[in-house]
Formats: sequence, C-alpha cells, structure tokens
Amino acid sequence: MSDQLPGNWSRTESPPADLKLREVAAAIESVTDHRRRFGEVFRQAFDEVLDGQRTGRFDVRGLSKVEKTYIGTKVEIICQSAFSWPRGERMDFRIAGHEVDCKYSKTTGGWMIPTEAVGEQCLLLWADDIRSLYSVGLIRPYSELLGSPNKDGKRQLNPEGRTRVYWLLHQAALPGNLLLHLDPDVRRRILANRRSGQARIDELFRSVTGRTVRREVVLAVGRQDDAPKRVRDARIHLAPEGIVILGHLAEDRATARQLGLPEPVKGEWISTHRPRDPTL
Repeated sequence: MSDQLPGNWSRTESPPADLKLREVAAAIESVTDHRRRFGEVFRQAFDEVLDGQRTGRFDVRGLSKVEKTYIGTKVEIICQSAFSWPRGERMDFRIAGHEVDCKYSKTTGGWMIPTEAVGEQCLLLWADDIRSLYSVGLIRPYSELLGSPNKDGKRQLNPEGRTRVYWLLHQAALPGNLLLHLDPDVRRRILANRRSGQARIDELFRSVTGRTVRREVVLAVGRQDDAPKRVRDARIHLAPEGIVILGHLAEDRATARQLGLPEPVKGEWISTHRPRDPTL
C-alpha cells in the first residue's frame, strides 16, 4: 500500500465537523510541545524494541514479525505516559473526557480497525524509522469508511476513509536513528572492534563529530552499562587527539552554542575538534 494518502486534509483547513473529534484534536494540539512528545514516543518505542544495549541492533528491518508487532504496543504504552492520558473504560485512552482508541501501523493506511472501534474516535499513529518520518491523525471510522473484514473481523480504511483523516501532524520529522543513517563505511569502522565496547565508543565520538549522539546510541555501540561513564572515559582517550565531547551541562552547552553546534540536552553528547581559541 502506498505511503501517500490521496486527498489528505490540509493543516490549513478547519478542524473536523464532528464535535467530539474536534475536542480531542484541540486537547492534543493545546499541548505546546506535542510535536516533540510524539517524536520522542516513536523514537523510544523503536529503541526499546531494538534493545541495542543487549543486541547491538539498530535497524527495524532486522526485527522478527513478533517484535515488529510489539512496536505498536510500545507506542501505545509510551504515548499514554508521555501525555498523561488516563486509560479508557472501553477504548485505550480518555482524551478531553472522550474514549479514544489507539491504532499504530508501520504503513500509512494500514491501520486495522476492530469491530468494537467502529464509530469510535481513533488516534492513528504511523512512523517510519528508515525515512525518519511520523504522522498522527484522528478519525471516527464509521462502517461506510471501512473495507471488507479480514479473518479476525478487522477492517482497514477504504479510499473514502483515507480522505477523512484529520492530520494533527503529517509526515513530521522523527528524531533520527544515528547508526542507521551513518555512512556504511563509518559505521563499520565504529563497530569493527569486537572485543572492546569502550574502543567502539571512542571510535563513535572520533568518527561522528558535530552531530548529537543520544544515550541509546552509546549503549548500542558499547553494549555496556553506564553510558555516562563510557563517555567520560572517551573524553580522556580522545583529548590527546584534540577532540572534545560536550554534554548537557551549562558550560558545555554554552561552548556548543559558541561553536554553532546543536546544544545537547540531558542524555545527549556531541563531539568536535578542539577550537583554536583556548578559552572555549
């Protein structure tokens, strides 16, 4: 199925006419950082299922069928926590006082609507870790907007149904999967040392400069506990090479800002070659 849905509602159009759906949409959009939160929901879900610290994996294409299915469960759990939505009595969440079912699909248009969710408000979630994109939409899937049932009685949106999705966020930027999108030669160099996790982390910060490195990446590369300690050791090892590693502390963030680099937040680092100005 194509990842492009025909006739998507533009974000410049009016909210849905359905009053309850409009109230749910308004409640979500009123969260000032909802874009960031949704992006982090998907990033965390992918990272937790990949389980890089124990497996060294970084590509969802290598997951088993069961694991890929579990991504949807993770998304639902993390989403509820991220937005502090209470559990619904009949559906997954209560948002703005309304029951809302949560549906995740790895393909746009692939959401499976069970019988009990027909005519209910549904939060449609999609993310693609390869393309670093995600979408969040709302729909009330009445029967006439659904196709034929599968053997489990679940139904997908039909062409008309796909035009009725109200997109809160459509193909927004997903926080990137650093290891996945590295140049293959650089990635092989980082992961080449099979004996020493610390050596792999040193090579990570040596080879990937000027780009934010998240804690989960450090854990996947090192496959060891205590990412901050491994980064502190990397600082010592790389200092003679003129490489500095900046973290989330105010002094480091100020240095990053002066150098025109992204400012790391807690759980992030960025390496760069030591600036010529000794005061930086």
